[in-house]
Amino acid sequence: MHDLNDAEKVCDTCAHELHCIGEDTSEKLEFIPAQVKVIEHVRPKYACRACEKNGTSNTIKQAPVPKSIIPKGYATPSLLSQIITSKYQYGLPLYRQEAMFKQYGIELSRKTMSDWMMKCAELLKPLYDRLHELILEQPVIAADETTLKVVKEDKAKCYMWLYCTGTDSPDNKLVGTNIPNIVLYDYNISRAGKCAVDYLQGYSGYLQVDGYVGYEQTQATLVGCWAHTRRKFMEAKTAQGKKPSGKADWALNHIQKLCRIEALIKDKTVDERKTKRQEKALPLLEQLKQWLIKSEQSVLPKTKLGEAITYCLNQWGKLTVYPNDGALNIDSNRAKRAIKPFVIGRKNWLFSNTAKGADASAILYSMIETAKANGLTPFDYVMNTLEQISQADGDIEKLLPWHEANS
Repeated sequence: MHDLNDAEKVCDTCAHELHCIGEDTSEKLEFIPAQVKVIEHVRPKYACRACEKNGTSNTIKQAPVPKSIIPKGYATPSLLSQIITSKYQYGLPLYRQEAMFKQYGIELSRKTMSDWMMKCAELLKPLYDRLHELILEQPVIAADETTLKVVKEDKAKCYMWLYCTGTDSPDNKLVGTNIPNIVLYDYNISRAGKCAVDYLQGYSGYLQVDGYVGYEQTQATLVGCWAHTRRKFMEAKTAQGKKPSGKADWALNHIQKLCRIEALIKDKTVDERKTKRQEKALPLLEQLKQWLIKSEQSVLPKTKLGEAITYCLNQWGKLTVYPNDGALNIDSNRAKRAIKPFVIGRKNWLFSNTAKGADASAILYSMIETAKANGLTPFDYVMNTLEQISQADGDIEKLLPWHEANS
């Protein structure tokens, strides 16, 4: 409160006392650093004095040890959630967190924190498995994969696979569907198609992916990605430099027309999306196909433009699936956006030490990204989930993030 003193509350003209006619308010944002508290649990012991005097066996009573998320450990769900979200949401490696805790006078080694991450992943595994079951029940799954360095593996490159459903957030949920927002990571030593086959367990719905041939080993109906196709023609245009790029521009403009249709129907129901695609997109696709067939005969196959045309024709069967169902997207950008947090985090912590650590990362990343996709604050969601698990009250269905969001 910034007020005048009593001597100033008089009129400069007539010296009469001034009265308050209102006030002006402005706000400033102040930052209060985080606090670390030591919670001491005291359990008094009780004995019988009469039995002590008589020399008989004394009965000693004491309240049971409070349940802990990590037996005999001093980590609380809030501390564990802080470490998990710092690494897997914000990309802060454990060695940096170790230095951060030292500023608060807490000696917390990265080895201890790493062990805690393993334990948390183990506790969250039943929830991850339930999400895995649910994702296989959905009509559409988007998938992608990226490299991961694991020090104690024989291979120079291992892979983190991603599978997701729904949308990036509950705010842009597809109208007319009940597809949940799920994001799951799966660590594997290779990029072999068998990895996707094993994870999808005979899934026969739509699988929206890029042009990687490994997905063709699955039983899913593959849906191609026009964003990847567009990128091929952009590369062709760039390769031509200042030379006229008429054919590449024609293809890019045609793809842009398809994308424009998607922008107009993004808020429509699934049935309306399908109807508009059948009406507007199918004629454009037919025009593009005829152009590709004709251009293939006049363009050298080993040029960038030739490669783009060949790629598009080879993928044509997959690229033309999306108009058949309004729940599908024109591209696999849903998966690309979902895997990006892992890629950004990897730039900070660089590698996993063991396969077990990579598996733990897959589970913890899944919890963080699925919480975000459902509009939850990851710190709160992870903390509440760990608290319920520690109290042996971890009903898996109640722990699903969309239930948490509606509670």
